Amino acid sequence: MARINLLPWREERRKEQLRQFLSMLGLSVFMMVLVILAVHLQYNRMISAQESRNNFMKNEITTVEKQIREINALAKEKKRLLARMEVIQQLQRNRPSIVHLFEEMVKVIPEGAHIQSLKQKGKKLTINGIAQSNARVSAYMRNIDGSPWLTKPQLNVIQKKGSSKKDGGGRSFILRAEQLAQPKKATTK
Repeated sequence: MARINLLPWREERRKEQLRQFLSMLGLSVFMMVLVILAVHLQYNRMISAQESRNNFMKNEITTVEKQIREINALAKEKKRLLARMEVIQQLQRNRPSIVHLFEEMVKVIPEGAHIQSLKQKGKKLTINGIAQSNARVSAYMRNIDGSPWLTKPQLNVIQKKGSSKKDGGGRSFILRAEQLAQPKKATTK
C-alpha cells in the first residue's frame, strides 16, 4: 500500500523558509548596525585626531607669530642702532672738517676783506663780509675756488657801504660757497 503523507508539508516548508528569511534579515540588520556603528566610531576617532592636530597647529602658529613679532622688534631695534652708529660714524668723519674750514677761511681771505658772519647749513656756507673794493671780493672768490677744501663760490650781493671818506668806501657782500668732505686734487696747468 502506498503511503500518502497528508500533513501540510508545503505550509511547514513555507514557515521554515519564512523563519530562515526572518533570521537572515535580523542577522543582516544586526550586521548593518554593527558596520554603521564601526564606521561612526572610526569617523569620530578621525575627527578627534584631526581636531588634536588642528589644536597643535594653532598652538605652533601662535608660538611662531610671537617669535615673528620678537624678530620684527629686534629688526627695528637693529635698524635704529645701525642708524645711530651711522650718525656717530658720520660725526667722526666730519670731525676734522670744521678744523679744515676755519683753517681755509683764514688762508683764502685776502687782505682788505673782513668776515662779519659765517653760517653753515650742511655743506653750504654763507659768508657776510666787508671788503675795501670789488677787486678784493673777486680775489676772495678766486681764492675760494682755488682752495682744496672749498668750492663753488657765488656772489649774491655786493653793495657800497658808505660814500663818505670816513667809511672808507667799503663794500658789503654776501658770498655762498660749499665745503668739501675730501680735499680736491690740485690741477696742473
